[in-house]
Amino acid sequence: MYRQIKGQSFTRREYTGGVPNNRILRYHMGNRKKSETGGFPVTIELRSDNACQIRDSALEAARQVANSTIREEVGAMGYALRMHTYPHQILRENKQATGAGADRVSQGMRLSFGKNVGTAARVQRGQTIISIKTEAEGYLAAKNALRKASCKFPTPCTTKVVQGSEHLKGLV
Repeated sequence: MYRQIKGQSFTRREYTGGVPNNRILRYHMGNRKKSETGGFPVTIELRSDNACQIRDSALEAARQVANSTIREEVGAMGYALRMHTYPHQILRENKQATGAGADRVSQGMRLSFGKNVGTAARVQRGQTIISIKTEAEGYLAAKNALRKASCKFPTPCTTKVVQGSEHLKGLV
């Protein structure tokens, strides 16, 4: 229902009557200090192949699986994972009554703006969703972590090495 990008983006909180809480707990994980100083030679990114909307629960699930996968392989200080997308788009749902007597209770399409049910990030084609910085030895673990994370999204994704491909000669 919310996979395609269509219509105007509703991000104005005045019109929507409140926004559900963001489910993404952290946007930076791992060794952030070494990442900021340029200590990791290899950077690998997960990019979307199509334009779509990704719900905040899917982003959080992808973050959790990617973080746990790479942490098991290279340790807590051997990587830096970053979430690049933030769920600004407010999702609404016009709930319908079901069961006996629903026709007398339901309003149908009258006042059908809907209630807030969650948030989503609008992602364009080729946009970076998650990136991992690591040493050359952790490249295969990072690639596997991003592969597992891509299974949580409603669009096919591609992993790309954006920095340090010269360090991966014997590993690939």
